[in-house]
Amino acid sequence: MKLHELKPNPGATHRKKRVGRGIAAGQGKTAGRGTKGQGARQGGGPGLYFQGGNLPLFRRLPFKRGFDPLYRTVYNEINLGTLGALPAGTRVTPESLAGLGLLSRPELPVVILGRGEVKVPLTIHVQRISKGARAKIEAAGGTVEEFSAA
Repeated sequence: MKLHELKPNPGATHRKKRVGRGIAAGQGKTAGRGTKGQGARQGGGPGLYFQGGNLPLFRRLPFKRGFDPLYRTVYNEINLGTLGALPAGTRVTPESLAGLGLLSRPELPVVILGRGEVKVPLTIHVQRISKGARAKIEAAGGTVEEFSAA
């Protein structure tokens, strides 16, 4: 098979409709454009922005300022107050938190935040932890290990 032998499948292409070529052609006189008016003129018809005089859709929507970074990391956020009820010496990992039903989306990494208190020593092994949460855990006698989110 050579390049000049290639052709589309039967029925895949249609002949162009030749409008405005007399009454015998079936699309004569106004050529399917109706009678007079904006749509009948060459280049006629309103732009995409125009919606019949209504306020266009994207002007009705609220402003969205700034942008969301494409490759941002979204975390499951857990506050220390949530971990305060755990028994002493518990090893807190993303898997154990998922087992307790504390993660809304278990496939995402976990960050521990400092709201609340923890009274018992815990071993925390998560992807990220805030400075305040780390200080509170270590003050209670616990240890903190971080590992990469990727």
